[in-house]
Amino acid sequence: MPVLKNIAELATCPADNPQQDAGLVRDAALVFQDGTVRWLGPENELPAEFSGEESIDCKSSLVIPGLIDCHTHLCFGGWRGDEFELRLAGASYQEIAAAGGGIRSTVEATRSASPQELEQKAAAALQGMLELGVTTVECKSGYGLDEVNEIKQLEVYQRLKQCQPVELVPTFLGAHIIPPQYQGQRDRYINLLCDVLIPQVAAGKLAEFCDAFVEEGAYTLEEAKQIFTAAREHGLQIKLHADQLSNGGGAALAAQFDAVSAEHLEYVNEEGITLLAEAGTVAVSLPLASLYLGERYVPARRMIDVGVRVAVATDFNPGSAPSYHLPLAMTLACLNQAMTPQETLNAATTVAARAVARHDRIGSLLPGYQADIAIIDAPNLNQWLYHFTPNACTSVYKNGIKM
Repeated sequence: MPVLKNIAELATCPADNPQQDAGLVRDAALVFQDGTVRWLGPENELPAEFSGEESIDCKSSLVIPGLIDCHTHLCFGGWRGDEFELRLAGASYQEIAAAGGGIRSTVEATRSASPQELEQKAAAALQGMLELGVTTVECKSGYGLDEVNEIKQLEVYQRLKQCQPVELVPTFLGAHIIPPQYQGQRDRYINLLCDVLIPQVAAGKLAEFCDAFVEEGAYTLEEAKQIFTAAREHGLQIKLHADQLSNGGGAALAAQFDAVSAEHLEYVNEEGITLLAEAGTVAVSLPLASLYLGERYVPARRMIDVGVRVAVATDFNPGSAPSYHLPLAMTLACLNQAMTPQETLNAATTVAARAVARHDRIGSLLPGYQADIAIIDAPNLNQWLYHFTPNACTSVYKNGIKM
């Protein structure tokens, strides 16, 4: 029964706390057993029953719940470094896509890659994430855009669940863009999604969520409604890429379908924010995408102030956010989204857990929760997020097992 001692600051991140309160405990200790947290509190209050147990010296470090990246596009072929220069020269996301780049080019690379190549590439990224303190990752399909290759991506995630320690939460994103072979035949592809792929994904338990990208050049609100109706009929929970490049009413649609999360939201309006708050839908902010695309950042301050829970994730993908560095995204959220360090830590732990429907067992360090723990080389939370380093994480535990 390991006992973590000499914790300078312990962030417990209770699921029901206001986002501003990360449940910080100074000079703390934490006990875990059989993969779950048993006790936590000030070290000078450690119960006598634990006094003879194995002790681990945290060396006056910060201890936090394992981080949760609740929005990634983990499985993809190729990269898109050539687009980086185009964007620097002034080309917009939409212009690059219209010229055949963007998501389309990644679809071609993903279709060409073997399952083994995709698995190896994704596994390497997951190892890098784990070393940063990330213990749970949501992972979307959406670069196959046909029956064979969408299933190929989701099956890669199923294999990765068995061969590495990071907990994966798969999401079906067949509605990413309309694939090139269906241009002018949108209804045929949407029927394929609703009548073939969604039932197949649900029956095979290949995903827990269904996502769609509502944006000019992607899907309309009415098309997304059709897709989400089919998804709910087959037991999939709803996520939505919403209002990323323009205000298209995506936040309102997410609220209408009681979506677990609405993601991006850079251009959300006041009505959308109000509806998200009323629905209890988590707003997933993606500051790395805003950084790379030169777009506005999510109005997180306004959202939190009116009761919307805001998560922070990386959007890891080969084009608009080619980094899985969640701590960097957290620092950007502080600097550009007017979020405090405590709000931001909650955003990447318990609020992110809510965005993947797991806030009852991960994202917090409380008795009964999984012992997913990251030890950070910093005396406190403020110091960690203020003093950015390549990686301040010194140890990671997943289900109580040191990685």
